[in-house]
Amino acid sequence: MSKTLFDRLGGHSGITEIVDAVVEAHMHNPPIKARFLPYKEQPEKLAIIRKRTVEFFSAGSGASVFYSGKDMVNTHKGMNISPAEYIYAVDDILKVLDERNIDAASKAEVLAILWSLKEMIIGQ
Repeated sequence: MSKTLFDRLGGHSGITEIVDAVVEAHMHNPPIKARFLPYKEQPEKLAIIRKRTVEFFSAGSGASVFYSGKDMVNTHKGMNISPAEYIYAVDDILKVLDERNIDAASKAEVLAILWSLKEMIIGQ
């Protein structure tokens, strides 16, 4: 039996590390950091965002995890994220996966998931 994407990404601890590294990457990525830096001053809100992102990523990659957040459209409503911003965010995610030596097939699977979400995120 083959491993789930969740398992290939390191399970709960691996995905938590990936999410933490991605958030940090977003905070240093010039075109999108302005969206993320304010959360440094709101640690309670940042903790909730990180928790829900780990849940979402875990559930979407094959774990039996309950996602307690809103759907993607409502989560991003009012943010008006541009296509370019979305690509910068995806690039950060792929860079973090590269830094963690995630295999090409798993990265492609993550990319396919991210691409499937873009219409629910961009321009909301």
